[in-house]
Amino acid sequence: FFFQAEDGIRDPLWSRGLGDVYKRQILKVSKQKLESEVVKGYDFNKGLDYSKLFESYKACGIQATNLGQSIDQINQMIKWRLSDDPISEKEDEELKNPEARSKVRCTIFLGYTSNMISCGMREIIRYLCEHKMVDCIVTTAGGIEEDFMKCLADTYIGDFHLPGTTLRDNGINRIGNMLVPNNNYCCLEDWFMPIVESMYNEQKTKGTIFTPSKIIERLEKEINNNESVYYWCYVKTITVF
Repeated sequence: FFFQAEDGIRDPLWSRGLGDVYKRQILKVSKQKLESEVVKGYDFNKGLDYSKLFESYKACGIQATNLGQSIDQINQMIKWRLSDDPISEKEDEELKNPEARSKVRCTIFLGYTSNMISCGMREIIRYLCEHKMVDCIVTTAGGIEEDFMKCLADTYIGDFHLPGTTLRDNGINRIGNMLVPNNNYCCLEDWFMPIVESMYNEQKTKGTIFTPSKIIERLEKEINNNESVYYWCYVKTITVF
């Protein structure tokens, strides 16, 4: 460490003094021995092994570590059975049976906002439902309507910086860097309104009470399109809240 004078001449005495102070006050000797995992990324020279790649995320640092920990948590949810836990004294008698305990697993809830359906994540969510990898879904109204709307008309790639005024004048809506023509919403309304009228008549004549989940279930049945997330929720009996 050196002290740089204004005239550009280095004073070794000043340099030595500041260096000592810096080392004493800033570069203190590490007294704690770190026992956590060493930061290290995946070595692609060893070939592409997806399991090992995902496992390596935990030691990558930054957000990759959080993603790796999330993967671990999800795997625990999938693998867990009640038989993994010791039997409690307060356990129901039927759940003290080892065979019964081995069949009790986690109830997995999947939650997401509408933009996850607006973008290509929709196809991943659809896969999870198609293969019954979740038990319940919790989402927003937009997370419902966007799925049905994409069965009726396409969403397009745009740009985050497209001016809203110009788009609006041309009858186009922007979701991030995705573009949705006004016509898509018209298609949704044309499909949706007759179903609403049918449910209203059923409520009036048969006394059927339509909760939000029951309304969604009716829409799931009516869409009858295997590209839909909620079509598969209907087929696989996955409740949507």
